Amino acid sequence: MFNPDTVTRFQSIETPFYYYDMGVLRQTLEACQAASAKYGFHVHYAMKANFNPKVLDIIQSFGFGADCVSGNEVKAAIEHGFGKQNVVFAGVGKSDKEINLALDADIFCFNVESVQELHIINDLAKAKNKTAKVAIRINPNVDAHTHHFITTGLDENKFGINTWQLHDVAEALRACPNLQFLGIHFHIGSQITDMEVYKSLCTRINEMQDWFEDHGFQVKVLNAGGGLGVDYHNPDTNTISDFESYFKVFKDFLNVKPGQEVHFELGRALVAQSASLISRVLYVKNGQKKNFLILDAGMTELIRPMLYQAYHVIENLSQESGARNQDLKYDVVGPICESTDCFRKDVDLPLSFRGDVIAVRTAGAYGEVMASGYNLRDRVQSVYSAL
Repeated sequence: MFNPDTVTRFQSIETPFYYYDMGVLRQTLEACQAASAKYGFHVHYAMKANFNPKVLDIIQSFGFGADCVSGNEVKAAIEHGFGKQNVVFAGVGKSDKEINLALDADIFCFNVESVQELHIINDLAKAKNKTAKVAIRINPNVDAHTHHFITTGLDENKFGINTWQLHDVAEALRACPNLQFLGIHFHIGSQITDMEVYKSLCTRINEMQDWFEDHGFQVKVLNAGGGLGVDYHNPDTNTISDFESYFKVFKDFLNVKPGQEVHFELGRALVAQSASLISRVLYVKNGQKKNFLILDAGMTELIRPMLYQAYHVIENLSQESGARNQDLKYDVVGPICESTDCFRKDVDLPLSFRGDVIAVRTAGAYGEVMASGYNLRDRVQSVYSAL
């Protein structure tokens, strides 16, 4: 929800832009920190969700670690003060260059996703006379019950090591003297709101740690990944995700043994509600069957609706919704030369006009980070509330 002073401020700023409410960001981080600290859990921020520099600085100030999926994310995490001892590096396709960068940085752990990767990291570490700490990302075949484009924990997904490969993993670990086995890692998908899914994950984690210990490996770290969702439909009334219930599931159902650490990698849940995409209406097209609001923002600024049919609340900040007979249904679309450049169809909005300011809510995760220069469009600025 935007107060009148904020809406007035928007009138003087060139659109489109990302607007960050730093108060919401801080409140979310405080809630996560309090809920996780209750059980001594370690939280790493998944940098792929948003690597805006000001956002990173605030997250780092709360003492979270960093979960990285590229060499440049590792570099950025360290540059923004995330201690190297709190940086983990995941990703199904780490290049030699990226692995070497992480080795030189002496990061906490590589989350390894194939048997071949174990041998590659071992060889690169040996060349540097280093020992690389690794966790094995296991594919638990747990259905996250979310969109199939953002599900990562099934047998058919490219991520992780399948359970029938574990004997090969054990042999590789024993054959690689420049690797130090820390533990096991999981990530089953994104935008998960059903806590029963995490109970199933706990069962699989318990089984997998028993398997490794039965085969002579000490499991020091249980990394449950992330994926906790946010309420895209009610950003004002349900702004902060249910961190209390989320972490309590793992407290109640995960078999944590003495001396073990439990780690998480949360991204969307920490940043999604903190930002909106602010745009203006360029043109209104009224037809016999459809009315279109053509915005100056499009899939180049927020591709989620076009990529996997994601829902975002859309508001006209210039017009107040009056009687229902004054509202119309609009297809809210962007200016990009693609038919898929549509934020939502049949959106109920007040009668709208050229120049009206439009907010696309809950754009703090996978908004700015996925922006592109398609159609040779300018990259847009970020605007912040008071820090």
